[in-house]
Amino acid sequence: MNYLKYLFLICPFLMVAQVTETEQDTTETTYLIIKGDSIPQTTIDLDEVMLLHKLKFDSREDRIRYLILRRKTLKVYPYAKLAADRLDSMNTRLATLTKSRDKKRYTKRVQKYIEGEFSEELKKFSRTEGQILVKLIHRQTGITAFDLVKELRNGWRAFWYNTTASMFDISLKREFDPFNEKEDYLIEDILQRNFQSGRLERQKSALDFDFYDLTDKWLNSKEPKAE
Repeated sequence: MNYLKYLFLICPFLMVAQVTETEQDTTETTYLIIKGDSIPQTTIDLDEVMLLHKLKFDSREDRIRYLILRRKTLKVYPYAKLAADRLDSMNTRLATLTKSRDKKRYTKRVQKYIEGEFSEELKKFSRTEGQILVKLIHRQTGITAFDLVKELRNGWRAFWYNTTASMFDISLKREFDPFNEKEDYLIEDILQRNFQSGRLERQKSALDFDFYDLTDKWLNSKEPKAE
């Protein structure tokens, strides 16, 4: 299935009545007025807050590695989020076009825009930053950077991009795998902490995993020591 050209999102529009709030006497009870019916609201809507464990490091070197990883992750995450936003916008727009010619013309324009937007920025990244970006693109879109390029252009272009990236030890086929790769778990930990603090704009991962399960696995796992 062509993820980018034939994915049509069906978003039902729900007609809801206007909601207003009033206060009753000295009890300060809040009521929701919905189509003439008064429903007492006894709870307060709050944003979801994730309880995060306190960071602990086995050594000074581990702490330094985490801080370096955090700096690099904070730098490249906005670009991975941007890639996901661009794809979502493109798919939404394609869903409104009926003619194949219009879809092809629009897709080609977005292709050039995305490539131009990212090619210059990628030149500014270090090898490790490029590695993190490739993994985060997979986290945000559910598609590897290799398949993304393949979908936007063709298999040969994807092969060429991957071969060039391999010269710098970056595989565009690299997936984000926090369950089996500890560095990926640490990246997810960094993201969650900075989503919580508001430093990064939260964007849900396209991948299916539970951060608490990951934390339990990695905090309770005993890595074998080198002999």
